[in-house]
Amino acid sequence: MSDTENTINDVVKNNNVVLFMKGTKSMPQCGFSSKVAGILNFMGVEFQDINVLENQEIRESIKVYSDWPTIPQLYVNGEFVGGCDIITEMTLSGELDTLLEENNISFNKEAVNKIREANG
Repeated sequence: MSDTENTINDVVKNNNVVLFMKGTKSMPQCGFSSKVAGILNFMGVEFQDINVLENQEIRESIKVYSDWPTIPQLYVNGEFVGGCDIITEMTLSGELDTLLEENNISFNKEAVNKIREANG
C-alpha cells in the first residue's frame, strides 16, 4: 500500500463513520456531498469528514481503495457503504437505520422518520 492508501485505511479503520466528500460537513462543496452530509447531520450521526478537495492523492486513491468511481463515499465501522444514491435509498428504505443500529452508531430516529415522511 502507498502512504496515501495507508492514511485512508487508518482513517476508515479508526473512525466509526467516515464520509469522504467534496468540502466539509459544515460547508459541502458539491450537491451530492451536501445531500449525504445533510442526511447524516440531520440524523445526528457523528462522523469524520474528509475533504478530498484538499488532497488530490486522497481524491484519486479513495476511488481505488473502495473500487467505487465517485465521491462522496460513506464508510461505517471500516466497511464501504456507498455513495449519494445508495445512502439516499438506504435512508428512505430504513436500511441505513438498520446498519447504524447493528454497528451501535447513535442517531435520531425521529429525524430519520421526518426524512422519510418528507420524501414519502
